[in-house]
Amino acid sequence: DDSPFIIHTTVWFSMRAVLSILMLTVLSTSFRVPRPAYAKAFQRKAQRTLSTTTSLPSTSLDNTPVAESASHKDFDTIKTYFIKEYGCYGTLYTHKRTKCEVLSLKTDDTNKVFGITFTTPNPASTGVAHILEHSVLCGSRKYTTKEPFVELMRGSVNTFLNAFTYPDRTCYPVASQNLKDFRNLVNVYLDAVLFPRCVKDPNVHAQEGWHLEVDKEGQLAYKGVVYNEMKGVYSSPDSLSNRECQRSLFPDNVYGTDSGGDPLDIPNLSFESFRSFWEEKYNPANAKVFFYGDDPEEERLDLLTGYLNDYADEWGESDARSAVSWQPKRFESPSVVRGKYPVGEGGGKDYVTVNWLLNDEPITGVESLKLNVLDHLLMGTTKSALRKSLSDSGLGEDVTGGGLSDELLQATFSAGMKGVAGEEGVENVQGVIEETLQRIAQEGFEEDDVKASMNAIEFQLREFNTGSFPKGLSLMLGSISGWIYGKDPVENLVFESALSELKADLEARGGEVWTEAVKKYLIDNTHKSVVIMNPDSEMEAKVVEEEKARLKAIKDGMTAEEVKEVERKMEELKELQAKEDSAEDIATIPTLSRSDLNREVEEYPLTVTSDFDGSGVTVAASHMPSTSGVVYATLGVDVSGVPLDDAPLLPLFCRVMMETGAGQYDDVQLSRRVNTYTGGVSASFSMMGVKPDGVAADVVGDGGRMLTKVFVKGKATAENTGEMLDIFRLVLTESNLDSKQRIVEMLRESKSRAEAAIQGSGHSYANSRLKAGYTVGGYLDEMMGGLSYYESVKSLLDMAENDFDQLRGKLENIRAVMLEAGKCRDGMILNVVAEDDAMSKADADLKSFLHSLPGDSKPSSTFQDFYKEDHPWTVAARSRMTGLKNEAIIVPTQVNYVGSGGRVYSEGESMPGSASVVARHLRTGYLWDTVRVIGGAYGGFCTLGQGSGVFTYLSYRDPNLAVTLDAYDAAADALMEQAENLTEEQLQTAVIGAVGDLDAALSPDQKGAVQFRRWLSGESPEDRQKYRLEVLNTNKDDFVAFAKRLKALNDKAVAVVTSKGMAEEAIKAGKEMEIVEIF
Repeated sequence: DDSPFIIHTTVWFSMRAVLSILMLTVLSTSFRVPRPAYAKAFQRKAQRTLSTTTSLPSTSLDNTPVAESASHKDFDTIKTYFIKEYGCYGTLYTHKRTKCEVLSLKTDDTNKVFGITFTTPNPASTGVAHILEHSVLCGSRKYTTKEPFVELMRGSVNTFLNAFTYPDRTCYPVASQNLKDFRNLVNVYLDAVLFPRCVKDPNVHAQEGWHLEVDKEGQLAYKGVVYNEMKGVYSSPDSLSNRECQRSLFPDNVYGTDSGGDPLDIPNLSFESFRSFWEEKYNPANAKVFFYGDDPEEERLDLLTGYLNDYADEWGESDARSAVSWQPKRFESPSVVRGKYPVGEGGGKDYVTVNWLLNDEPITGVESLKLNVLDHLLMGTTKSALRKSLSDSGLGEDVTGGGLSDELLQATFSAGMKGVAGEEGVENVQGVIEETLQRIAQEGFEEDDVKASMNAIEFQLREFNTGSFPKGLSLMLGSISGWIYGKDPVENLVFESALSELKADLEARGGEVWTEAVKKYLIDNTHKSVVIMNPDSEMEAKVVEEEKARLKAIKDGMTAEEVKEVERKMEELKELQAKEDSAEDIATIPTLSRSDLNREVEEYPLTVTSDFDGSGVTVAASHMPSTSGVVYATLGVDVSGVPLDDAPLLPLFCRVMMETGAGQYDDVQLSRRVNTYTGGVSASFSMMGVKPDGVAADVVGDGGRMLTKVFVKGKATAENTGEMLDIFRLVLTESNLDSKQRIVEMLRESKSRAEAAIQGSGHSYANSRLKAGYTVGGYLDEMMGGLSYYESVKSLLDMAENDFDQLRGKLENIRAVMLEAGKCRDGMILNVVAEDDAMSKADADLKSFLHSLPGDSKPSSTFQDFYKEDHPWTVAARSRMTGLKNEAIIVPTQVNYVGSGGRVYSEGESMPGSASVVARHLRTGYLWDTVRVIGGAYGGFCTLGQGSGVFTYLSYRDPNLAVTLDAYDAAADALMEQAENLTEEQLQTAVIGAVGDLDAALSPDQKGAVQFRRWLSGESPEDRQKYRLEVLNTNKDDFVAFAKRLKALNDKAVAVVTSKGMAEEAIKAGKEMEIVEIF
């Protein structure tokens, strides 16, 4: 687990109001909420999955009050619903005393969801809503530990537990498949938001928001979790650009402020203002409550009314509601805004983004759907009209803006580029955008492009595949995006009427629908801004010096007594943070017991057939109870014959397969075909460690046994399976490897995205850098996805620009090696997931596809047995490993990402499942308390490699460097002390949390994919069951044993992503590190 351990996130989701909340969650199988980074309205996923088709079963909407709702004495029933799109019965209630509105949806989904959302606009950038979102979960009336939320995370089997702040609302959602656990979560959340400790205890505001400290030199310093989080945000060029784009369009309403908090403004938030904001915004009348799942509705209302009545008894009844005012579309000409972003001494290039405010009054459902289709036509895929024009221009390194954002009261549209050279380039990018839109307004879109985009969106809506993300939460967020603005709470969830109306309009008016929309919303819309961000190599130093000067001025204005008061409060806070919760306080937290847990691993159906139908290809089929008529297919092709030196080309090769055209289709035509007939086709490279044959699954290795494959993945209705598989064959065998311009663009994009990721997710790069020193598997992972891969991308870009023939030759060799006729089918595997009826309908197409693949059905040679022999890459890589290093990787940043680690289990040792329980306990206990709570980092956590035995400590957006490394050094002793005094209750909590990590809620296609990966890994059901029982049976001795291993760790290494100034300070403090400047 390399993800930062973070509870709260300030987010503008890349989800759309109206229909788009549903679309995006099905658009990408890698969709995660929340992102471990602050996001603004103008951000979108950098890459979108091509997603389409038409013929999923149609549904219809009936909002007639036919559902039988629960009657409750404390609630008025306002309306009932039956939403056929999702099979939900629903009821809208209002609590009689508090006027709180409640939407209760009843389904047979066992993954139950609850959420409470408050409307929280704030006219300043102090981050009060964001800080309050962190703070209310730090103790409450009934749940009196310092952080009940963390206690829940330690001992819950939740499928979602988080909180996030939008620019105008704050959401607190939970989900669980276990009814007892679900009610525990709901109780803690309701008590937290309605009766929080933080409004009575200024120390919570100080810890989560900001406070002053006096450092060792006697100087003042700002500290606080949100303060440091936002310093990290303001170190990111993308975030700074997004912030300016938002501000530029909303000069008159709350969307022009930063709900996350500007580090310059956060210290202006007093405790009194913090408390007043809670009093004003967190009243039930200003809240929307959502329930979803198979739990009894009467019991939902009984639970809720207890808290609402208690609130009215303690705080009084109020019908005060907050509202967001409209930003008038008042610009008569575009507003030009210039800003700066920090870069290293190597310099940087410009950003330019053109933005429009689309509406200043409500828009209808059909108009919103039209905007979503228009967005898909303009920016939805790499071949969409505007996105392609920008990419093909060669004026920058990557497309920015992301197109449509309509999850708030008012919709916006943005497009631009980053990595643009100089003022002339900036002007030219604007020219490309203007010329493309003018051309579309005159000529319209190709009819086939419109058909493809309509099919894409209709497929997404009808499939409604949210993966492991709870469906109920997708529905909640979609509902809230209109509900808080006065819409009916289900209006944004239904789509049949709008879809029919848009289809009828297209039938009647054809392309005029789109030319009219482009003119209305973009060309003739003068409420527009142009945001230009210029690089500044001195900005980082200026920000640091300005903060020092500001703090010096504050101290100079203080008396000696006032400085002592700062020191007193600092010590008081640290004592509170270091103080253990009492047994009585911990006992207030509701928990499960081990008896509530399932002791058996859930296995999913998978039938593996070698030489299927005489094709020479292995087929792994998962027959699921229902996949809504969709067939999910994945073809794996072995690439172990590719030379190790060319391995970094494989991610590029996979992009080329999908983005440069294939056979008779150019790039646009290929994209159109994918969108017309399938729900998405993609290609990716995978490097997967496997269990060595004859070796127990729990024995630690060095990663030498592995599979390397290119996977082509797609989904389609059973009727269109043949089209999907033909696309598989086409991109595999006939992709265009000769598109120099597009390949150069891809590499520029990869370079730009890697640079942004290193700055924003430095913990991940530090982690891979650490692991590279211990095992050959870690070395190869870093080579294919870490800093080494970034260096490879730069070299490949130079080759593409200056010696394309050489690069093309390497790509051609990869394809030739993959498809070697006498061998390739021996290494091919097709995974198919579908319900029985869809599988039967697709059977003939599957067999035809297998026989059409390149290679001989009776291979003349075979691949080595990768479960018995080391992979060729690992043999070559071992000689290149250089050993352990302590490295400080320098980037422009105001925060640190601090990593350290070593190998707690040596090669050949058995590592039991209990080790994961102990590591998780350390992550949610000592590291959380020491690195995050006391140290002020946004995240403090650790990882344990199940197959490698490598253990790493990591921090995320950390104000400290040397101090955090010291905390890591003290972790083993702290764990030993905890282990020796571990209570049965603490042990049970640790086990429950670890089991919760094992039991995700999965969609049918995910279940098939999980079982497929299990089979590929060489694990047996018995291996998995043994591991689960070791987790369940973890005892105190296991904690002591792991602590001893951690204490004995000698071959430690350090990797940090930091600024040069902070690295030099740490070196002066005695930390040995080699400075590595990468930009």
